[in-house]
Amino acid sequence: MGATVAIIGRPNVGKSTLFNRLVGKRLALVDDTPGVTRDRRPGEARLGDLRFTVIDTAGLEDADATSLEGRMRAQTEEAIAEADVVLFVIDARSGVTPLDSHFAEVARRSDRPVILLANKAEGRAGEGGLYDAFALGLGDPVAISAEHGEGLADLYEALLPYVERVEEEEAARDEARIGIDLDESGEAIEPETPAGTRERPLRVAIVGRPNAGKSTLINRMIGEERMLTGPEAGITRDSISVDWLWRDHHVKLFDTAGIRRKARVQEKLEKLSVADALRAIKFAEVVVVTLDATNAFEKQDLQIIDLVAREGRALVIAINKWDLVEDREAAWQAIRDAQDRYLNQIRGVQIATISGIQGQGIDRLMEAVFTAYDVWNTRISTARLNRWLDGVLAHHPPPAVQGRRVRLRYMTQAKTRPPHFVVFCSRPEELPESYTRYLVNTLRDKFDMPGTPIRLSYRKGENPYAGKAKKR
Repeated sequence: MGATVAIIGRPNVGKSTLFNRLVGKRLALVDDTPGVTRDRRPGEARLGDLRFTVIDTAGLEDADATSLEGRMRAQTEEAIAEADVVLFVIDARSGVTPLDSHFAEVARRSDRPVILLANKAEGRAGEGGLYDAFALGLGDPVAISAEHGEGLADLYEALLPYVERVEEEEAARDEARIGIDLDESGEAIEPETPAGTRERPLRVAIVGRPNAGKSTLINRMIGEERMLTGPEAGITRDSISVDWLWRDHHVKLFDTAGIRRKARVQEKLEKLSVADALRAIKFAEVVVVTLDATNAFEKQDLQIIDLVAREGRALVIAINKWDLVEDREAAWQAIRDAQDRYLNQIRGVQIATISGIQGQGIDRLMEAVFTAYDVWNTRISTARLNRWLDGVLAHHPPPAVQGRRVRLRYMTQAKTRPPHFVVFCSRPEELPESYTRYLVNTLRDKFDMPGTPIRLSYRKGENPYAGKAKKR
């Protein structure tokens, strides 16, 4: 991807709508509330035969540098510094405001080419603001409607001097999305290329309750203040991805919004943020659930862990803010006790103690991530499975139901990511849930699959005499 294009402007002028239009997906959250976007979000954009990286940014506001709005503005300034060309967006229906004039001067002082866009210019309502835009001194404004896709041909002409055109074959390669593929049931499909390479980085989602330190952890990992952080809870709204190289392994990290209890999520914007976080879990390969060491394993933590397990993703638990713990030996024992008590469904899940703000334990966490990924991809031969099944049946056969014992005849592995096993048996509907848990736990221990979700399903063998008439 060649040129980088930053979209800037005051709040609620349609920057995220334009970003979604250019990338061809609803990646950025969009709402009528001003200030929805906070972190800068990059995306792979296409406009005709132009291919470039576009950066969505927070709305520019004149505020103190230490405030949340001031830190958001700093993120936008970083995006301007990274860009080859800047799209300065105004609301044509509102006309030019004093804030537009103030930040137009900021854009003009940057050493980047600036293209002025008058958004929401459809119909007559935007004509006045379009003519007012000439007063900003940024050249002729380009009238567009990001919501309806109008004016994109004029935007193409404006970008053409700064963005290289690509041939059709190269464009097709650029459009390929690297990530986890799902089958019809939502299970991950095993790829041909191993994860951790440049062609297919390992996708790791960092999730947890609000203010657990997720964004701070990612900033420490990549070594820069990429994510917006602060003492306020719930700063992150969009799920933002960043690329990272760890020990020659390529990783794509996803920062997500904090997930609160469903009953507490009332506002539409927070619902959208949580939905974005859940989507990041669904398309991740490994999910790191971040807990606050000062109050770990609360009910919401357990619900998030259970959600990840039900989605079938590889799981690692990070106990963050470990630097705040005074009696670490007692705290670690309490964590182990909680693990034994609450996490029976994913017994043996790896737990790493870290400090995102000090950078402690990050290597240990990533070692656990790659170990969990390897276990998630475990494949066991059919012969080994059936030898194990014979031993299990001899030691602990399934219970008899109405005087007849359920017969388990044959077992094979259907999928990996997570490991999914199929048992062929008679009357599978009669097997109690407790026996399924017994098989899963024994399978986990025998074949060394700690902490990964395991799927076990049953299939009923066909009765060869079902269609024949009964003899007298």
